[in-house]
Amino acid sequence: MTNLLKLKKYFARNKKMLLWGFLFTLISNAGTVYLPLVLKNAINKLQVDATPHQLVIYCIEIILASLVAGVFRFLIRQTIIVVSRYIEYDLRQDFWAHIQKLPMRYFQNTTTGNLMSHATNDINAVRNFIGPAVMYSVDTFIRLIIIIGIMISLSPQLTFYTLIPLPFLSYAVYKIGQHIHLKYVAIQEKFSEMTTRAQENYSGIRVIKSYVREEYENEEFNKLSHEYLEKNMDMVKSQALIMPMLFLLTGLSTILVMWLGGIKVIQGQLSLGVITAFIIYLGLLIWPIIAFGWVMNIIQQAEASMKRLNKIFNEKYEISDNENTDKTIKDIKGDIEFKNVSFRYSDDLPYILKDINLKIESGSTVAIMGYTGSGKTSFINLIPRLYDVTGGELLIDGTNIKNIPLSVLRKNTGLVQQESFLFSDSILNNLSYGLPAPDLEKIKKVSDISQFSKDINDFPEGYETLVGERGITLSGGQKQRASISRALAIDPAILILDDSFSAVDTHTEEEILKRLKVFMQNRTSILISHRISTVKDADKIIILDNGIIAEEGTHEELVALNGIYADLYYKQLLEKELEELN
Repeated sequence: MTNLLKLKKYFARNKKMLLWGFLFTLISNAGTVYLPLVLKNAINKLQVDATPHQLVIYCIEIILASLVAGVFRFLIRQTIIVVSRYIEYDLRQDFWAHIQKLPMRYFQNTTTGNLMSHATNDINAVRNFIGPAVMYSVDTFIRLIIIIGIMISLSPQLTFYTLIPLPFLSYAVYKIGQHIHLKYVAIQEKFSEMTTRAQENYSGIRVIKSYVREEYENEEFNKLSHEYLEKNMDMVKSQALIMPMLFLLTGLSTILVMWLGGIKVIQGQLSLGVITAFIIYLGLLIWPIIAFGWVMNIIQQAEASMKRLNKIFNEKYEISDNENTDKTIKDIKGDIEFKNVSFRYSDDLPYILKDINLKIESGSTVAIMGYTGSGKTSFINLIPRLYDVTGGELLIDGTNIKNIPLSVLRKNTGLVQQESFLFSDSILNNLSYGLPAPDLEKIKKVSDISQFSKDINDFPEGYETLVGERGITLSGGQKQRASISRALAIDPAILILDDSFSAVDTHTEEEILKRLKVFMQNRTSILISHRISTVKDADKIIILDNGIIAEEGTHEELVALNGIYADLYYKQLLEKELEELN
């Protein structure tokens, strides 16, 4: 129950409605337990001198008691169960908000399918605890207290014998509940594996079809599905013990009442009405006791799920505003300085960047080149704080980047990453994603700069054309130009293009760069590219090699240096000449 205690803040928000629910439970049970007392009096009266008028009175009492029990039973569900839905909503919103704030490092080590499993299965299991489990726990407790109190008032001795099996029942349910908890944890973990596999298959369906691996993937998913089935069946076997055991032990209580109570009736120590009431009360106790076993199952499942959720909630925001954040900063110019910056993804991995010292002046264009794995993408990911530097300082406008409000930093940084991602939405909404609201005129302007407007005009519904998941209906070049448009739409002080022309032909690239030069006047531009044609006009070109700045200068200076840049330059010249010959 330790993990479920974390839900107390959610209960506190809805305490008024919960208190009403508890009151309605008390009234409903009062109506329910009053019925056997009416029957007791009626049966005893029938044995003596009952009249039709008295029978009518008893019938009216039964109707009124049943009405009270039924109406307030409805109100219980309208309070406690409704509260469970409110708490489910709050929990899901908090989970979503927390996930959004977690660092990129977390998502590198966590599968999408696993997160989806938490957001669906685990939260639903917790809701079952908040609603049905809480409702039936309160209902069971109140009913047990009232019924046992009435039974003691009728016959203390008979009540004692009747309740003898209950401690054994409680212990048995507790032990079975422990086994169910362990098995449910295994089930949820297997469900996460299934969800991850399914998500990867859906995302990679083109690869699967290209390599004719449909049958293989079907077999692999079937294995996971069968393992999931076996684990569920294993838990079902444990759950199947509870109900028969409950009926057996409550049946023993009924036998004791019939035997011992019957003898007392024969001996004249108890009336027939009392023994009848006892049997009815035992019947009323059967469901609470069964519900107790069922609730134990729900609690064990919720405990396992909440433990999994808490593991995520306990993940800290590595990158966020703090007490040192300067809230007076509302805008940035774009002066960037790396001072002895080092970076690695975790303590057990080697450094990707080592002692980087570099100044990038506002309004200038800097290009970054280097062989694959040299640290180019890691370099630019530090600027919008997708990751924090491991060592040294990264300054923007002379202020440590960690002291700039995160929202200000990112609103002023337009980042176009290597892998262009588009949402399953209209082109207009995708390109306006960084804006408070879609602005068609602005989007048209930036689309002209990225040379994407020509393609959009050919689409059936123009800017309202829907793109498929991840922009699957667009070509690679179109997705890259859409991503450039989206970044330009926010009017960034710093524009970062991470190999964003790889799927664009050289002529279109030249047109985009020509227009970008005008748009980015007085703004800072950082280009990563493998093409010399993309970077040759930059104010400064940086060559990264094994995490350090190996070369730095203009195109002409680096060609004259005859180093890594010159090697890349001459190779690309040769490739171009060979293409022209062919």
